[in-house]
Amino acid sequence: MDLSVFFAGTGGSIPTARRGLPAVLVRRGGDRILFDCGEGTQRQLVQSVGLTELTEVFLTHFHADHWLGLPGLLKTFDLRARERPLAVHGPPGLRELVTLAMRVAGRVRFELQLVELSPGDVLERDGYRIAPVAVAHRVSNAFAYVLYEDPRPGEFDPETAAALGVVPGPEFGALQRGEVVRGVRPEQVLGPPRAGRKLVISGDTSPSETLRIASHQADLLIHEATFAEDELSRAAETGHSTAGQAATLANDAAVTMLALTHFSTRYPVGVLRDEARAIFPRTVLPRDFDTIEIPFPERGEPELIRWEDRQATEMEDGAEDEEGSPAVGERA
Repeated sequence: MDLSVFFAGTGGSIPTARRGLPAVLVRRGGDRILFDCGEGTQRQLVQSVGLTELTEVFLTHFHADHWLGLPGLLKTFDLRARERPLAVHGPPGLRELVTLAMRVAGRVRFELQLVELSPGDVLERDGYRIAPVAVAHRVSNAFAYVLYEDPRPGEFDPETAAALGVVPGPEFGALQRGEVVRGVRPEQVLGPPRAGRKLVISGDTSPSETLRIASHQADLLIHEATFAEDELSRAAETGHSTAGQAATLANDAAVTMLALTHFSTRYPVGVLRDEARAIFPRTVLPRDFDTIEIPFPERGEPELIRWEDRQATEMEDGAEDEEGSPAVGERA
C-alpha cells in the first residue's frame, strides 16, 4: 500500500513566486486527503498532480492562510459535477465558518459534510486512523493531525507452514488472512505483528508537549518552522516555532524524518536547514510540488523526491515507452 505526502504549498502567511500557502495532500492507496487549503491551493494542484477528487479535507485551524482556498476548491468540484459526498473536518467553529464562506462562493450540489472534531476523537478508516491533537497556537482551537496505520500481520513462514501440512497456494493466503487451515493456527506460521506507518502534521504551533508525545516514533513529522532562533521571543509571541525547536521536538520524539514547512519570507531556507540539522540531521525542507514517499519500515526510510527529479524520470520513462512501442502496422 503506497503512502506519500505531496506538498502543494510550503509557505507561511505570505505566498511567494516559489511557495504557495499551506496545503499538504496525503495519498494512501486510492485515498486523497488534503490537510489545510490555503489561498491558491487548487491552482497549485492543477499545475502539478492535477485537481484530484479528494476523499476528505482536514483544517488545522482558521487563520486565513490555512483555509481561504477551500470555498473556491469546493465550488470548482461543484462545477465539475462532483456527485460523491465530501467531508471537511476541523476544530469547533468549522460549520459556521464554512457556511458563511459558501454563502459568498455559492452553494454546491454535492453533499458537503462539516465535521467538528475534539482532541481524543479517532476517525477509523480502511486500515488506518486519523486523530486530532490539540496544539499551542494563538487561536483557542488549533490541531495537529496524526495518521497512523493498523498493525500488520507478522512475516509469513512458508517452510513452517508446509512442514505442518498446509498446501502452498490458496491455503497459504488463508493463513495470512488469519484463518485456521488444516488445524494450523496463524500464530504458528506468522512472526510478531509489524507496526504500520505513522505520519504527523503539526499545523501552526509553538513547541507542544502534547505534539511531542503524539509524534513518538513517527515515520514522518511535518512541522512548521516560521522563525529562526534569532527571533525566539517573536516565535513565542505569535504561537509559532523556530527550526531549532521543531528539530528538538523531532529528536525527543525519535521520529525517522522531519520535514519543515511554513517558511517565512524573512529567511533564506538554508538558515533554517542548518539550524535544524545541527540538532536533528534527518531534516528536509520540501519545496512546493515535492513528495515524500513513506515505505514500510522494513523496506527503508522515508525519501524526499524533488519535483524536478520526478518530472525528469517521467520524461525518461515516456521516451523509453515511445522508443519501445511498435511501429504502425506492427503488433505489440
